Amino acid sequence: MDERADEGYELTRLASADNFRDVAGPGYLTVDGVRLRRGVLFRSNELQLSAVDAGALRDLGIRDVLDLRDHPEVEAHPDAEVPGAAWTHVRVPGIPMDDVATLTSREEGLATMKRVYRVFVEDDGARAAFGELLTVLADAEHPQLFHCTAGKDRTGWASALLLRACGVPEETVVEDYLLTNRFDGTRAKYLAMVREHLGEDKVAVYETVMVADTAYLAEADAAVAEHFGDLEGYLYDGLRITRGTVESLRARLRG
Repeated sequence: MDERADEGYELTRLASADNFRDVAGPGYLTVDGVRLRRGVLFRSNELQLSAVDAGALRDLGIRDVLDLRDHPEVEAHPDAEVPGAAWTHVRVPGIPMDDVATLTSREEGLATMKRVYRVFVEDDGARAAFGELLTVLADAEHPQLFHCTAGKDRTGWASALLLRACGVPEETVVEDYLLTNRFDGTRAKYLAMVREHLGEDKVAVYETVMVADTAYLAEADAAVAEHFGDLEGYLYDGLRITRGTVESLRARLRG
């Protein structure tokens, strides 16, 4: 199983997908001292790939691409084909563009993002999609990749679930979630457009929807506690996945 996850593995960086990375990071340590296996599950922003980068994903052995974006996002920017990989649409609602278009303050942007993260927990369709994603990841024996548009919210939440289910310390989970902010090529591009078309004063407003923020993750966690009690309640009662699915995910990533 997952033969590519070995000690000699080194993560490929992609010029055309700046938030592509390994879910296991550099090999995160769990609270019980197990080092997560690299080369098993990957995460990314949208796959607007160069031919070279598509070939790099092929060389990593990735055979499943799971796209978490909504229909308009997929239609606007279809994924580039990854040779040898099957593409599956697992739709999760993202940031409402109608809300974004009418933002007038940083406070409105923060409130919008907190609502987005609550949707991950409270919306039936979102929970079903995350449940489907984790089930597909658990059932495979080859490298897989999942992504959304920026690779920070839907992808970030799914990655946090995986790391937590594997017993990674919460401090590491949060640090991994915030790594998105270091890969700022996409964010810089869009903020430059905001600056050009809407003015400098709108940059801080729109930046709220373009970064990973611990306040957003905390909002989802608060919703989990409110509706399901804890992570296990959210996984089993909210996402409707089985204990066997969680054990399979742990086996894949913990070795």
